Amino acid sequence: MKPTDIANPDYFHKVVDCQWACPAHTPVPEYIRLIAHGRYSDAYMINWKSNVFPGILGRTCDRPCEPACRRSRVEDETLVKGKKEPVAICRLKRVAADYKDDDDINSKMPKAGEKNGRRIACIGGGPSSLTVTRDLAVLGYEVVIYDQDPKLGGFIRTQIPHFRLPESVIDEEVGYITGIGNVEFRHQRVDSLKAVLAEGYDAVFVGSGAPRGRDLDVPGRKEAAANIHIGLDWLSSVSFGHITKVGKRVIVLGGGNTAMDCCRTARRLGGDDVKVIVRSGFEEMKASPWEKEDAIGEDIPILNMLVPKEVRHEGGQIKGVLFEKVVAKYDDKGRRSLVPSGEPDEFHECDDVLVAIGQENAFPWIEKDAGIEFDKWGLPQLNEKTFASTHPKVFFGGDAAFGPKNIIWAAAHGHEAATSIHKMLIGENPEERPAPGVNVASQKMGIHEWSYDNAPTIDHRLKVPHRPKQEALKDIMAEVELGFDPQLAFKEAQRCLNCDVQTVFTGQLCIECDACVDICPMDCITFTENAEEKELRLNLTAPAMNPTQDLYIGGDLKTKRVMVKDEDVCLHCGLCAERCPTGAWDMRKYYIEMTHAEHACRKQ
Repeated sequence: MKPTDIANPDYFHKVVDCQWACPAHTPVPEYIRLIAHGRYSDAYMINWKSNVFPGILGRTCDRPCEPACRRSRVEDETLVKGKKEPVAICRLKRVAADYKDDDDINSKMPKAGEKNGRRIACIGGGPSSLTVTRDLAVLGYEVVIYDQDPKLGGFIRTQIPHFRLPESVIDEEVGYITGIGNVEFRHQRVDSLKAVLAEGYDAVFVGSGAPRGRDLDVPGRKEAAANIHIGLDWLSSVSFGHITKVGKRVIVLGGGNTAMDCCRTARRLGGDDVKVIVRSGFEEMKASPWEKEDAIGEDIPILNMLVPKEVRHEGGQIKGVLFEKVVAKYDDKGRRSLVPSGEPDEFHECDDVLVAIGQENAFPWIEKDAGIEFDKWGLPQLNEKTFASTHPKVFFGGDAAFGPKNIIWAAAHGHEAATSIHKMLIGENPEERPAPGVNVASQKMGIHEWSYDNAPTIDHRLKVPHRPKQEALKDIMAEVELGFDPQLAFKEAQRCLNCDVQTVFTGQLCIECDACVDICPMDCITFTENAEEKELRLNLTAPAMNPTQDLYIGGDLKTKRVMVKDEDVCLHCGLCAERCPTGAWDMRKYYIEMTHAEHACRKQ
């Protein structure tokens, strides 16, 4: 193998697993350290620049960063009972939002630059459009946002229950964006893309989401329609106050996060017997594990491997739903199919059914001759790097681009689309993406001291305090999760292994004394003869079995051997650098910040 090129920005970026996994590439370890130091406003601003909605995401993100967290990979299972848990990254993000200094934040928020004469339309007022607005307004673009709802926020406001996300948090973070200036909100439903283009906008961004919930297609559905509701529409009606009660016995169909929101909302509107019924197994459900735990914690059973077969009714009044019991079978290629188990059908009585079996994009307002090409799934044909459509002025993002995901993905899409729009309008090629900003700094404070806490200890994840169940179920507006207080936040932040502080090796200084090998708590450093990667991974002191994370190869050794470090399990504890007698090892903080639509992306 060739020596590792650590000058490549992506190399250490990938080693910071949480940041690499985050669609917006938020510098996670940096803001967690700031939280540990009580610098909540600074931690908030790092988040705000990257993911735009720290307070919202700190409550609702689907947390792609946490499965990647090194903490859950390196702890000794013999010392930690039960499953190994990552750092509570998402809930720490909320801490920054909860304890920031509002005056400090307002003083740090950017203001719109001088108008540059260009106008941008954003269709839909959700997170992707708001991200585009934030990125472009500061550059002097006039941004007009169209939305059919009276307040901005999109599905954040209309389909996430307020017991998970208080409306005051939405108002605050939307307000930071509209407060930049150069932003106009038009409370207007868009029925024609061609009509919007005819207004002479220089670019149009479509962030209209995936607003249509899939319906149930079984016998009896139409006859019992009065008591069968599409989950997305039902949640919106609850949010706007149009629905204030539900039947005592409620069946929720579906296994995603929308289904979890539906069942928990139904409990608060009078549902005493609420159950979730899913066609897949429990582990295959699309809902986040913590969403399932919260539902079960509110006495909502989840019944699996049941497929709706018939809605039974009398005189238009629903009586219940008949289900077929199924089992999963896999073919030679690992593809799953659900087949009847042969067991008797199950009948479940109910007063209402909430259908949350998926979402679909809906673009009836985009005319066939508007210049937008769609694929066979009804999604726009896009350049996946630039988010440009087949129309030269139209860009997409969020759920409208590639189907339903999450707020953090919508923010990431918005950043990329804003960069593309900006580069297009200043005459540059949107395909040429700006490189990230990288800063490297040694953490040495002395021969054996570092400027960060690096004790490789075993620490249990701390639980987030919740409102008592009986109290929470009485008030649909009462937030269930109460968040960490500063003391709990400090303890949880201490679990972070500082993956952005990298072990950097200089082979020319190494005398191959093996002191670093001896002291490494993870046995992840080996001096050996070079070989092809597959063989080298097996020749290490502890074989490197995760091929998705790199081996750090250090050359320039006098014996012509190589130093090999397994990046997958390294604790970044710095013991190798403390022990090294020649300074061949150093600990350097590697701060990587993605470049957005700003003046830095222009050619100099």
